[in-house]
Amino acid sequence: MKYPGQPQEIPVFQNSTFTIPVNDPHQVWNSDEHEDLQVIVVISRPPIKVRKEMETRTGPTAAVAAGGGGHGAHLVCAGRGALLLALVVVSAAAFLPVAESSCPRDNSLVKDVSKMYQSNYGREGFSHITIAGALAHGMKEVEVWLQTFGPGQRTPIHRHSCEEVFVVLKGKGTLLLGSSSMKYPGQPQEIPVFQNSTFSVPVNDPHQVWNSDEHEDLQVLVIISRPPVKIFTYDDWSVPHTAAKLKFPYFWDEDCLPAPKDEL
Repeated sequence: MKYPGQPQEIPVFQNSTFTIPVNDPHQVWNSDEHEDLQVIVVISRPPIKVRKEMETRTGPTAAVAAGGGGHGAHLVCAGRGALLLALVVVSAAAFLPVAESSCPRDNSLVKDVSKMYQSNYGREGFSHITIAGALAHGMKEVEVWLQTFGPGQRTPIHRHSCEEVFVVLKGKGTLLLGSSSMKYPGQPQEIPVFQNSTFSVPVNDPHQVWNSDEHEDLQVLVIISRPPVKIFTYDDWSVPHTAAKLKFPYFWDEDCLPAPKDEL
């Protein structure tokens, strides 16, 4: 239509997640009279350009600030409210090639994180949920994961050619960070991380996230660019970069993007 029209009013709540389709007019409203609404918002293509409509029925030519936007994913950490979204919502995932039925897809706009598909993918003391993914949900430029590590658990030593940001939701641990400027990762830096901290891993730097706490889980929200992720793993910190092993698709993407078959 020429204007946003009457919006849908969609309830959002603690531990829910929702994604805004590109260029759809929307408004997030704390409709609760007693409690704050706190959200983690992930956008692509920063810095963001916002087109602000004067009112619901105002046409695009009356916008205050011009500009488009990328995908946006929201995770509600506390409180409840409402998403006002104009136009009929069509999940971008519907435009992807049809995947095998074992791919855990959910095309609903607002999702309850506690009911989303999760697995340890064969790793003891580990849990992974793809909050908003390229293959399962149609994200084009960013992907969001929720990961939990039991006491003493850690990721493999690995690197990837994408930006990666962590938000520590619970617990504390250690980021082990190697070097991409030498022929091999070398002795890693050991950097403490803790609840309500955030850290970024430089593109292609070998690293490992370790729950170095003996008693409490470490839970992190992970945002990556350029999905789906291609990961190179190392057996130890002395392995040359050229000998790192490519794993693609990665474990949580295997059901949505099966590895190519050997035709020979």
